[in-house]
Amino acid sequence: MKTIKDPVHGHVRVSDDLLPLLDAPHVQRLRYVRQLGFSHLVYPGANHSRFEHSVGTMYLAGNMARELGLDADECLLTEAAALLHDIGHGPFSHATEPLLTEFCGRGHDDIAPLLIEDLAPILSGAGVDPDEITAMVDGTHRYAGIIHGDLDVDRMDYLMRDAHYTGVPYGTVDPDRLIHSSAINDEYGLYIRESGIHSAESLLLARTLMRPSVYFHHVSRIAESMILLASLAHGTAMGGNAYHEMVRMNDFSFIAALLSSPSEEAVSLTQRILDRHLYKRAIYVGQDQVNAEGYREGISIIRSREIAGEIAAEAGVDEITVLVDIPSFPSEMRMGVRVEDHYDLKPLEELSPLLTALNKARKGQWRLGIYTIPGQQDAVADAAGRVLSIKKPTKQDRLIL
Repeated sequence: MKTIKDPVHGHVRVSDDLLPLLDAPHVQRLRYVRQLGFSHLVYPGANHSRFEHSVGTMYLAGNMARELGLDADECLLTEAAALLHDIGHGPFSHATEPLLTEFCGRGHDDIAPLLIEDLAPILSGAGVDPDEITAMVDGTHRYAGIIHGDLDVDRMDYLMRDAHYTGVPYGTVDPDRLIHSSAINDEYGLYIRESGIHSAESLLLARTLMRPSVYFHHVSRIAESMILLASLAHGTAMGGNAYHEMVRMNDFSFIAALLSSPSEEAVSLTQRILDRHLYKRAIYVGQDQVNAEGYREGISIIRSREIAGEIAAEAGVDEITVLVDIPSFPSEMRMGVRVEDHYDLKPLEELSPLLTALNKARKGQWRLGIYTIPGQQDAVADAAGRVLSIKKPTKQDRLIL
C-alpha cells in the first residue's frame, strides 16, 4: 500500500495491486502533460498534470465502487480503469486532440492499442482484463458510468481540481454526496437517489460556468490554435509518422521537437507561445452573427487553414498570421443517469428545470474566433467578415467581448 498526499482529496491510498500500473511509463508520462493545456497563460497556477487528475479519479472511482457494493475484483477493475483513462491524451491534453482524431484516426478514449501493446503484462499480473479496461473507458462496460457518464467521477475530479489550481470559484462539486447518493440496477445501470439532485445540479452548473472562464477562455484558444498550426507545419516538414510520434510525447519533448523543427513556421509560432507573444482577436462572435448551422460539428485543421488562406488573401497579409478557430457546438447536457423519485426512476430533466436553462446558456457560450498578429486586426476582421459573411457586431456584442 502506498499513500499519496493530494491537494484536493487529502491522503489517497494506492493498493499493492495497482502500484505496478502507477509506475508504468504511460502513467508516469502524464506527470509531464498539463491538465489544462495552455490555461497557465491565463491562470499562472494552472500547472497541474494529467497524472494528478488520474490519481484523483482513481480515488473517487474506488469510493464509488465500494459504495455501490461491487466485489473486490470489480473495485480493482474500476480503480485501474480510472487510473488509466487518460493515457491516450497527447501533449497539452485537449490542445492536441485534433492531431489524434484527424491524423492518427483515434480519440484520447481509444486506449486499447496502448493496453494491448504495452500494458498487457502488467494488467495480467494485477489480474485485470485489458478488454474490460477498454470497455470501461469507452463507455460500453456495465459499470462504465462510474468513470464515463453524465455524473462520473472523472468530471467530479477535474472540476474540483481545475477550480483549485486556477483559483476560479465556479468548480463547486460535492463528490461525497453524489457518491453516497449513487446506486445501480440491472435495468438502468447507474442512477442517483433523490437526495443527490442538488449535488447533481451543482456539478452541471460548475461545468457550465467553467466552460467560458477556463476551458474555452479566448487566450487558451489562441495558444491552442497557434500550437496546432506549428504542429501542422512540423508534421508537413517531417513527413512519415510525425503525427503519431508527436501525440505520444509529453509536453517538454513536444515543445523541444517543435523548436528544433526544420519548419521555420513551427519554430516561430512555438517561440511566440513561450514568450507569450500571442495572436490577438480580430473576430470573436457567437451563433447569432454567423451561419452557425454550417459549423455545428466544427471544422478540421485542414479546412481551418483553407479558410485562413482565403481571409489572408482578402486582407493582403501573410497566411501564417491568420488563425481560424471554429469549435463544434457545445453538446446539450442530457442526463442518461436517472433519479429515484418515490420508488420510480425518472430522467433528471423531469425533476430539474435548471437543466434547460443551463443548456440554453451553453449554447450562448459558443464563439467563432479569427486571430491575427497585433497591428492587423482591423484588416483581418474586415476580410473575415466578407469571407464568412459575419454580421457586424452590435453595441451589446461589443460589451460581451
